[in-house]
Amino acid sequence: MLDDFGSWLRATLEKLSRKSDTAAAIQYALNLWPALLRYSDNGIIEIDNSAAERALRGVAIGRRNYLFAGADSGGERAAAIYSLIGTAKFNGVDPEAWLRHVLTNIADHPVNRVDDFLPWNCAAQLPSA
Repeated sequence: MLDDFGSWLRATLEKLSRKSDTAAAIQYALNLWPALLRYSDNGIIEIDNSAAERALRGVAIGRRNYLFAGADSGGERAAAIYSLIGTAKFNGVDPEAWLRHVLTNIADHPVNRVDDFLPWNCAAQLPSA
């Protein structure tokens, strides 16, 4: 269906004046065509960004509270924690159990194997979210 639509856009563009608003809109769509098709090549990629917007909802709601995070470094640390928790949730891992596991075991773990602590790598050792 997307291939047919792309063909229709290209055929329609050839019939229009290059100066028309419709031609500009079609050219805009064709310029973004590879990005539009990317979601159909990978089953994990969503067609929209609703999941990302939902993930940021908590940050937006608490924005007023975060004015008092202290220095910029405090905000950067908060952003890092939000990212870690969001990644764990996205991978179906209970963030609290995952962080407990990481903080309990990281001191005795080889530095060159820190990837072992990524949520998707230690999910089997933890309860599901």
